[in-house]
Amino acid sequence: MNNVTNEANAAATADAAEHYANENDSSGANVPTAATGNATKRPASENALGRTNATAADTPAAGIARAFAGGKAFIPFLTCGDPDLATSEELIVAMAEAGAGLIELGVPFSDPTAEGPVIQEANLRALANGVTTDDVFALIERVRTRTDVPLAIMTYANVVYGYGIERFCERMAQSNVGALILPDVPFEEKAEFAEPCRAAGVSLVSMVAPTSAGRVQMIAREAEGFVYCVSSLGVTGMRSSLGNNATDLVKQVHEANPAVPCAIGFGISMPEQARDMAAFADGAIVGSAIVRIIAEHGRNSIEPVRTFVQDMVNAVKEA
Repeated sequence: MNNVTNEANAAATADAAEHYANENDSSGANVPTAATGNATKRPASENALGRTNATAADTPAAGIARAFAGGKAFIPFLTCGDPDLATSEELIVAMAEAGAGLIELGVPFSDPTAEGPVIQEANLRALANGVTTDDVFALIERVRTRTDVPLAIMTYANVVYGYGIERFCERMAQSNVGALILPDVPFEEKAEFAEPCRAAGVSLVSMVAPTSAGRVQMIAREAEGFVYCVSSLGVTGMRSSLGNNATDLVKQVHEANPAVPCAIGFGISMPEQARDMAAFADGAIVGSAIVRIIAEHGRNSIEPVRTFVQDMVNAVKEA
């Protein structure tokens, strides 16, 4: 991959972006490649794993559209495996019961460049617990026996590379996860992820940020699922005030692609902020504030998180 461009690392600092690019360049030798041998042709309707590509109406991505169909969506985030997988399962179900329109699930990674200290520490706790990508998919499969709430995975390119891009997308589809968010993948380099996602019936979510000036409409025109609008520069984390650029970003997205919803994230931590953002966007995303509650209460965080999500859902509906 080339060095990360502004909008690809919309949430990360310049130093973090450079660190990621260098790490990715140096680790290219470890990226899984296809087995050599005689190639066999397959029908265009089949993906690389020989499975028939689904139609739009019956894909996991259809669940993302459902998340926004009923009006403004509140979208909470958690890191899977923090404090443990069993608690993560109960938290996901509780958030769904509290009215979350869509839930973002973080797959633990050792170098989450777009994240602030709260979510970084959650990643480290989950990794210290030995949580793997397979563990996360097993968790999602258990969740799917209890709720059909729309789900998205947020992680980083190296996680998907290491697992195998097509295999990762197929596992998402099998678990009925409708969207993949990769904050460190530039718009220009999304094809190697977008095509396997599309073949599996999963949306690769595009991100726009204040640094995307002049490129927002181009990104929005090709967007799938929803557009993740970064409210302000920097990494994830709670802020007392949010950037002033979000209104214009959302307006540009809606003008370029009226069919795609636009949800705002990064920095939202209070119901008043969620209501203000949802007044002009289609949804509000909250991560650090929830992860902080989980860090404070551990295995006893289910009810505090449920209450927090209920308050946020009510605030978004008031917008």
